[in-house]
Amino acid sequence: MIAGIEIPDSKLATEATELVRDVTDDLVYDHSRRVYLFGALHGRDLSYDPELLYVGAMFHDLGLTGGYRDSLQRFEIDGADAAADFLRAHGIAEEDAVTVWTAIALHTTPEVPVHLKPEIALVTRGVEADVLGLGLDRITAGERAEIVAAHPRPDFKNQILHAFTEGIKHRPATTFGTVKADVLDRFVPGFERTNFVDVILGSEWPE
Repeated sequence: MIAGIEIPDSKLATEATELVRDVTDDLVYDHSRRVYLFGALHGRDLSYDPELLYVGAMFHDLGLTGGYRDSLQRFEIDGADAAADFLRAHGIAEEDAVTVWTAIALHTTPEVPVHLKPEIALVTRGVEADVLGLGLDRITAGERAEIVAAHPRPDFKNQILHAFTEGIKHRPATTFGTVKADVLDRFVPGFERTNFVDVILGSEWPE
């Protein structure tokens, strides 16, 4: 129990924790746990499946880790695919696997996730709270302190930006239309954004 939120301790949740712990560093692991806790705090008045939210939170940045340095798809989709495969391997219903896939795939897409199922919305709420500081007014100072004591944030702003950069710099085209283009624009020399207007004007349509 952290900040009044119970961490799921089922076999599914335990194995998800072990898998993520094995392939991530403290930065991503602690961030992912905070995402669950902040998301759950935002969902105090909602009905949701804690296990699905937990898996969504724990896998949401898996695509940034070393195992995906050759991937050329969006890192969000890497994590989403891994989570869905994990759930299917544990006999979880396809509808639930798709819910978690969607939660992870959309967690960097502003506004849309919060209009979908609670598990999808709350992964995004947790990410927004921990990375952007959004919605912290709905979480007490005591709750925040307890969460950070359990899962520290040493130099988190700079460290997570570094993790984003390292996880996506080899696939810059995947940042088109996403907030991650801002990361490469700031930290990768020579990065050039794909411009949506240029794509339209340069298409094969003659008119």
